[in-house]
Amino acid sequence: MTFDDDYAMLIGGERVRGTATFDVVNPATEEVIARVPDATREDLDRAVDAARAAFPAWAATPIAERKAKLMALGQAVMAQADPFMRLLTQEQGKPHAEAQGEVMGAGYWLMGASQLDLPVTVNEDSADRYSETRHVPLGVVGAISPWNFPLILAMFKVGPALLAGNTMVLKPSPFTPLTTLKFGEIAAGILPAGVLNIVTGGDDLGPWMTSHPGFDKISFTGSTATGRRVMQSAAPTLKRVTLELGGNDAAIVMPDVDVEKVAEELFWAAFRNNGQICIATKRMYVHEDIYEPLKEALVAYAKTVKVGDGAEQGTQIGPLNNKQQYDRVLDLIQDAKDKGYQFLVGGEKADVPGYFIPVTILDNPPEDSRIVQEEQFGPVLPLLKFDDLEDVVRRANATDYGLGGSVWGNDEDKALEIAQRIASGTVWVNETQHLSPMAAFGGMKQSGVGVEGGVEGLLEYTNAQTIVRKKRTPVAA
Repeated sequence: MTFDDDYAMLIGGERVRGTATFDVVNPATEEVIARVPDATREDLDRAVDAARAAFPAWAATPIAERKAKLMALGQAVMAQADPFMRLLTQEQGKPHAEAQGEVMGAGYWLMGASQLDLPVTVNEDSADRYSETRHVPLGVVGAISPWNFPLILAMFKVGPALLAGNTMVLKPSPFTPLTTLKFGEIAAGILPAGVLNIVTGGDDLGPWMTSHPGFDKISFTGSTATGRRVMQSAAPTLKRVTLELGGNDAAIVMPDVDVEKVAEELFWAAFRNNGQICIATKRMYVHEDIYEPLKEALVAYAKTVKVGDGAEQGTQIGPLNNKQQYDRVLDLIQDAKDKGYQFLVGGEKADVPGYFIPVTILDNPPEDSRIVQEEQFGPVLPLLKFDDLEDVVRRANATDYGLGGSVWGNDEDKALEIAQRIASGTVWVNETQHLSPMAAFGGMKQSGVGVEGGVEGLLEYTNAQTIVRKKRTPVAA
């Protein structure tokens, strides 16, 4: 198995190169690094048919055997961590260290999911009847994964869906399909044919999937705007949906923090993966008592961070992944300039090849500004001053989003009290972005529908089925 060429889809256990291709670009150089299959409607139909044909046998496979397959998949990914890492940096842009973390996390996620169990609830066990509710697979799942964490976020879907007994057709982002296709080669040697199928394509493929009558569920990770279209497209056939969507996560930094100790952590809460994380800190509310020293500490640290090609030694932040997102972030920066907001660092486009934008921090822009209200999904952070706790909780919650958030404070009980008032699916205290296959993760409001992870996420790939058995009563003599 080679990682630097020979990219093919996986349909019914066979590698399929298709009849047309599209280019994949390295965002650090803007050079074409690969050509991958551009699926047709017929390719998609074949993938759905293969998944449907494989479903009865896979659903009937004992869960212990399904767990063993997921464990083997996770171990196989980890065994190839180095080539996966290098390929991921090429297609996504993130530095090698972060890419390796994602690859190992993908393996860990599969292995972690294999430890979950489908619960059985006994509702009644009386002299008259026995009733229990169990959970059965839905059928064929269509999974659509994003470009910011292409490998691990695909595993968020693959692990629980397959564990529950479903089969799947997986579509990676056209910006980052390479590692997913190579994962397909590994999966072909471990899973029965048709259990996992992988198709690649451009803007048409996603809508074909969400409207396809052969899917019983769509699991999508991406923007809120696209999530609305996914739900609309799935509605005519009443497909189940799990939608993990955008966020505008607020961090609240209390006046009792140790500024020097917390500044670096706060920086990476916003700028890890170049800010291209749905649960990155997008708004940082800092108490006025520490606003000036924390502002200075963040700016000083930002100036030490190396931005560049993720394949180069010492790089800490890579490029934006694609031209579309690059242009959107530049537009937000330009809007802030046009409005006269103060930049503490950054704000200028890097005059080099690749989709590079320097780390950018703004000084207390208005609450109603675009840079505060919109999800920037890039290396731009507004610092915002507060002096009243009730007011900052209100401001943190005054958004259509509700994915994540964080509270930072030396008084952990007080920080926890504040965290419990944040209207987000996950809120961290004195850390951020920690996720586990054992814990539910999902959004409130327009940040999503349903959850991933934990038993709750596993059950989203099932139907609840209640079996009621009337007990025979002795016949009177």
